[in-house]
Amino acid sequence: MYEKIIKSELNGDVRIVDLRSDTISKPTQAMREAMYTAIVGDNVYGEDPTVDELEQKAAELLGKEDALFVCSGTMANLIAIMVHCNKRGSELISGDRSHTFRFEQGGSAQIAGVQTALVKNNEDGTFSLDELRERIRKNPDMHEPKTSLIVVENTHNLCGGKVLPLDWLEKVGFIAAEHNIPVHMDGARLMNAAVYLKVPPRRVVKDVDTVCFCLSKGLGCPVGAVLVGSKSFINEAKHARKALGGGWRQAGILAAAGLVALDSMIDRLQVDHDHTFKIARAIYSMKSNIFKADLSTVQTNIVIMYIDRTKVEIRELQRRLQTVLETDTVKASVRCSSLNWDCVRFVLYHEITSEDVQLVCEKIQLVISEYDEKFRLRRAVH
Repeated sequence: MYEKIIKSELNGDVRIVDLRSDTISKPTQAMREAMYTAIVGDNVYGEDPTVDELEQKAAELLGKEDALFVCSGTMANLIAIMVHCNKRGSELISGDRSHTFRFEQGGSAQIAGVQTALVKNNEDGTFSLDELRERIRKNPDMHEPKTSLIVVENTHNLCGGKVLPLDWLEKVGFIAAEHNIPVHMDGARLMNAAVYLKVPPRRVVKDVDTVCFCLSKGLGCPVGAVLVGSKSFINEAKHARKALGGGWRQAGILAAAGLVALDSMIDRLQVDHDHTFKIARAIYSMKSNIFKADLSTVQTNIVIMYIDRTKVEIRELQRRLQTVLETDTVKASVRCSSLNWDCVRFVLYHEITSEDVQLVCEKIQLVISEYDEKFRLRRAVH
């Protein structure tokens, strides 16, 4: 389709700006140096001091008793489900657009043997508290599963990085406590939520029993997540982690990067949020009928560009953003992802500079102008 591409990604003439996800962020030099010099031991035997330090620091940061360093956020969520729903015939409640339901391969059912009852997510990542109450099986008989867990997601991925309101979380906690049901927070981008709300991370998780957060997204670490909760919960979580093949050995090499992240990468997330809003504003300023961004909903490091699918194919748009033509005035290859049928997603992280953001804005506006002009001419002909 774009046979006139003359600028190759291989020859360095094009600036590649990869905004598919913050998971592609790479460790900082400080992280690499800490990893090189980390004191390590066998973590399964509890002999890795660097892992111990990371877990203690994470628990203190979130105001919980204990923590467990694991391979990924997906593993952390699955372990939490396995521990909370440890009896056959358990059911958890989550939003219908939650990451645990949509993008973790059905691990709760496939591996943990837990059924999911869905409540409809609102556009801000919350769900109806009345519907939550309806989903709780208050006095289940032998025909029904038992409600064993409520899962919330903060920030909410499919809702564009939205931050759950603190008062809503408090109400969820009250409802859960009424029925003696624990609440787990999938907080993959928890630190982004804390920065947006301008509160300590422990305030964000005050009303949940357990929480996980990723080190490998906006915090820039090469791999890993931390699961946090009570001492008894974490003791059981260690058993589940081992069963899943997640028993680290000299994991301090990776934990060292996490320590650097917790010390130096949280506050700077505001830069990513500012960059994200600039991209959203560039989309909004085009006043296009085909491409739209809602400035009022851009909160953290994710911006969603909604698309009129009757006029534009998602993959075609992605190819055009990534392609640099001979006639292009902006020599940037912009990569984005699509997790839903009607939009593409741009995700910011620490390696994306102000210059990158400016190029992204200009490239997106160039492509929007092309599509708008094409359909303007088409209407004129008809």
